[in-house]
Amino acid sequence: MAILKITKKHHKRFNNPFPSSVSTTIPYVQGSLFFNSKRVPSDQTFSIGTDFHLSWTSNNGGHLSISHLSHQTRPIWSTIPGQAFVSAALVDTEVEESRGSFLVKDKDVHLVCNHQTIEDIRVIEDISQFDHHLECEVADSPCVSQGLEKKSDAQEIHLPTLMITGRLFNMSKKSKRFQKHGIQATMQFEAKGPSVYARYWVLFNQKGNHEVGFQVKIEKPNFVSRNQVSKKASGVYQGFKRRLSNRKKRLDWCWYLSRPRGFVLVSSVEEEIGNLDIPKPEEFNRVWLTYASDENERFYGFGEQFSHMNFKGKRVPIFVQEQGIGRGDQPITLAANLISYRAGGDWSTTYAPSPFYITSKMRSVCLEGYDYTVFDLTRLDRVQIQIHGNSVEGRILHGNSPCELIERSTESIGRLPELPEWIISGAIVGMQGGTDAVRHIWDELRTYDVPVSAFWLQDWVGQRETLIGSQLWWNWEVDAQRYWGWKELIKDLSSQNIKVMTYCNPCLALVDKKQNKRRNLFEEAKKLDILVKDSNGNPYMVPNTAFDVGMLDLTHPKTATWFKQILREMVDDGVRGWMADFGEGLPVDAVLYSGEDPISAHNRYPELWAKINRELVEEWKSSSLDKVKEDEDEGLVFFMRAGFRDSPKWGMLFWEGDQMVSWQTNDGIKSSVVGLLSSGISGYAFNHSDIGGYCTVNLPIVKYRRSEELLLRWMELNSFTTVFRTHEGNKPSCNSQFYSNHQTMSHFARSAKVYKAWKFYRIQLVKEAAQKGLPICRHLFLHYPDDECVHRLSYQQFLVGSEFLVVPVLDKGKKKVKAYFPLGESSSWIHIWTGKVFSKQGREEWVEAPIGYPAVFVKVGSQVGETFLNNLRSLGIL
Repeated sequence: MAILKITKKHHKRFNNPFPSSVSTTIPYVQGSLFFNSKRVPSDQTFSIGTDFHLSWTSNNGGHLSISHLSHQTRPIWSTIPGQAFVSAALVDTEVEESRGSFLVKDKDVHLVCNHQTIEDIRVIEDISQFDHHLECEVADSPCVSQGLEKKSDAQEIHLPTLMITGRLFNMSKKSKRFQKHGIQATMQFEAKGPSVYARYWVLFNQKGNHEVGFQVKIEKPNFVSRNQVSKKASGVYQGFKRRLSNRKKRLDWCWYLSRPRGFVLVSSVEEEIGNLDIPKPEEFNRVWLTYASDENERFYGFGEQFSHMNFKGKRVPIFVQEQGIGRGDQPITLAANLISYRAGGDWSTTYAPSPFYITSKMRSVCLEGYDYTVFDLTRLDRVQIQIHGNSVEGRILHGNSPCELIERSTESIGRLPELPEWIISGAIVGMQGGTDAVRHIWDELRTYDVPVSAFWLQDWVGQRETLIGSQLWWNWEVDAQRYWGWKELIKDLSSQNIKVMTYCNPCLALVDKKQNKRRNLFEEAKKLDILVKDSNGNPYMVPNTAFDVGMLDLTHPKTATWFKQILREMVDDGVRGWMADFGEGLPVDAVLYSGEDPISAHNRYPELWAKINRELVEEWKSSSLDKVKEDEDEGLVFFMRAGFRDSPKWGMLFWEGDQMVSWQTNDGIKSSVVGLLSSGISGYAFNHSDIGGYCTVNLPIVKYRRSEELLLRWMELNSFTTVFRTHEGNKPSCNSQFYSNHQTMSHFARSAKVYKAWKFYRIQLVKEAAQKGLPICRHLFLHYPDDECVHRLSYQQFLVGSEFLVVPVLDKGKKKVKAYFPLGESSSWIHIWTGKVFSKQGREEWVEAPIGYPAVFVKVGSQVGETFLNNLRSLGIL
């Protein structure tokens, strides 16, 4: 039986600084494709709905390709000739878990069915015909009904549906090489002992004008004796073993590549199963999809990724978790791993992955469901997706440009709503300290004429001292001692059109020692029985830094109502926004009210967390319609860091989590640009980072403190993102802050005014994002996909909409940058500070960029660009 082993390493005090990374005992699965020539024609085209077709050819061992009728010669998905495109296995799994970090590993492999037959390809025209076919299929295979819930699935499928059926099977390792007609191939012969096969179904159906849905279903494995041949075996395979020796001399290589071996079609037997370390009823728990890719094809997306833009050559795991401290940058990653197991993370760890990509060849695939998945792009000519489950569902998208593909994708997964205008109007001042501190900083900001939209006060719940320093009380009510006159403070700020934002997360801390609490939310949730449980039925106390917390069970029907009431009380005080933190740490051995698999629920949890927050926003909006009509800028907004594929449907705004206060690539200022652009391709249209970064390390040997230069450059960078928000970091006293001195405050005011100067365009882009899903900040690939040089860019530069080109300074001590002006642009670019025009395309140019003058360009003749420049002049910046 397959085993799931959970290894917890929360409290290890001394660890290997070089822990294992994502690995598997099955790095790559490859098998042969066979087909029944009497039932599957040599060449044929099948319709998938009204806008797509699937072509089958038996050449070179047989392969499939799908095209849109508008571009019939450009396949959007195709298999590899002569090779299996569906495989399955039964494998043990181990998950290492430590404080929000997870490593999923394959262990012992019980069986692999890596070879595939195609026995039939047909179009099912109506629901009754589809049901009848399945009834015939399941008649002699009782386990099929469990693998393919035909009623519910058939109802979801938009018929007509194209169905491919066949078997997956294993094959002996004994083989013989031969060559004929100049083509080399491998003949494989059966051996003694049992073999395994399973039926599969691949269903394709049109879901929209530019979208093909697919499903892969696999039955439980059947065990076959190679010493017996069923007398019931029929068709072209009957008597195959007996006739093989007489016919093999007459048959050329393609015959062997087009027929399954005799043993795969005999009936199941019970004998000889003992040789396999697996009981017969066990289901497969791994499925592989393998299909073609071009050697020079680039892959973008996969959610919010921080280290790479192009993933060709990588193995990309899709699992929500802490991004880590350092993520490969040294020496911090080594130090973090030493202190806490795998706390450093690696290039693949992220809060918000997504099983979705777009390629430079205008191909795009998105998987449904929440199973742990690995996209293997290490082979030049193919993609292989490993899914930890026994079925697969997804979509293949058609589009003629990256922007079209993003529009198609977000049409399915959902799009972020338009943001309230107030949050994109000026600076969001992130600070702590209580009422007196806020009023003092407010006075300073007015002195420097800083355009301010809101104060974000994450310590509104109060602070306490722990072993690692000051931390928040996770009990979501205002600390009346720290923030005395809370409602009056909110009212005074509101009179100047400044909102107040707060902080919450789906965890609850023990607050027995908190002096001035009005409620004990942990105890309330415990009595309501809405906390995630452990295997003993007790609240699962999840380790988090210096204290343990209970975690809300978001699958419980009472949870949403209870927590939304907590948020509503906060909003009734006058709060208009909040950070909805965390969401990535659901333990994979948790017991949930829904009873669902916690590993799949782990990826779904951040979507459920977003949904609760979004429901409160919509409910408040509905109940306040008259007031909202009077003041359209009173909308609520929350922002999150954790997410998955459908998070754009439920979220409103994202931020990139906890970058280091450093210049480094994997977890510093550079990574914030990569995260911004990769998430934008994946549907996260509104995203931003903490100005200056968050994670400060002040150990005796390893020190990472926010320098003034880094802070100023990060201000310049974020003045061209959706939201312009500061953060003091986890150790404010170690960091340079916007209020540290005259230089920092002046630069903050200047950057906030630059941000304000393109508010008119930002409003336009926010509307476009809500309608089409296009991100505010864009990789140049989105508008210049045919420029080869563009594909080599990652954090070096980006577009804001289509009209601004931003080349930020991301290295210490640098005062100039190298800007690349892409091919295919009809307009020249004008440098906003000097007015110099750059008209030569496909070239790099060095541009001066001293502090205060980031390299930013607008298109010559652009109305947006002209308005931006005029606004800079009116604000005294230009």
